[in-house]
Amino acid sequence: MTTARIDARFAALKAEGRAAFVAYVMAGDPSRDEALEILRGLPAAGADIIELGFPFSDPMAEGPPIQKAALRGLRAGLTLKGTLDLARAFRNGDADTPLILMGYLNPIETHGYEAFAHDAADAGVDGLIVVDCPPEEAGPLSDALDAHQVSLIRLATPTSDDARLKVIAEGTSGFVYYVSVAGVTGAKEAVAGDVAPAVERVRAAFGLPVAVGFGIKTPERAAEIARVADAVVAGSVLVDEVAAALAANEPAAPRVLAKVRALSDAVKGARPLKSV
Repeated sequence: MTTARIDARFAALKAEGRAAFVAYVMAGDPSRDEALEILRGLPAAGADIIELGFPFSDPMAEGPPIQKAALRGLRAGLTLKGTLDLARAFRNGDADTPLILMGYLNPIETHGYEAFAHDAADAGVDGLIVVDCPPEEAGPLSDALDAHQVSLIRLATPTSDDARLKVIAEGTSGFVYYVSVAGVTGAKEAVAGDVAPAVERVRAAFGLPVAVGFGIKTPERAAEIARVADAVVAGSVLVDEVAAALAANEPAAPRVLAKVRALSDAVKGARPLKSV
């Protein structure tokens, strides 16, 4: 397997002495065209890595903001195939930014593992996070992704003990996503004092960069997490901006990208940068 874009991005940021900012947005939210506008604007706004959610009707790990975003995406007609088309459109204009798909197993099974892995690689997708696919059941999907050089990025949680981390680490590449709080997305805030020792333990188990997500809502909290993790993920706070734009009858992209800039600036300024 290869994680060329992901590895290159983390290596460059490590040389700078800073964490990555990872922006999560939902495909098709609030429409296909506006979602593409948001996607294309994310790198310039400060996103080092992009997670693109594919809409699903039963997103069990998500709190209300991302649940609602998924429903908006479904109403906009963004199936998994539509999400891959959106990814391809983004990749046609951006050769460097790592793009990760994030979602649930059912649409991938319906698409077919081999067909999905082929289509994802063809669309320029670098990695996949599947929230509800435990390692014990991931073999066929993992094999298909490996054959097409797409990274399988797994989740670790506060309840993952050392024995479980060894199981989760098998076949994981690119980076590991540490879920910083017990519960669904957007429900609680991450606390750096709790996250720091967990990040060290997860990093040691995986030998990979650790991205911390769930519960990061403000620039202040993003900066705190950026001091102890290799990457900071924000999602609910961004899709909230889409909902606010819809409520105000305003375009979504300017609001989302402004929030990305604020969070990214906080992450970039969290540590003293190395001189180059």
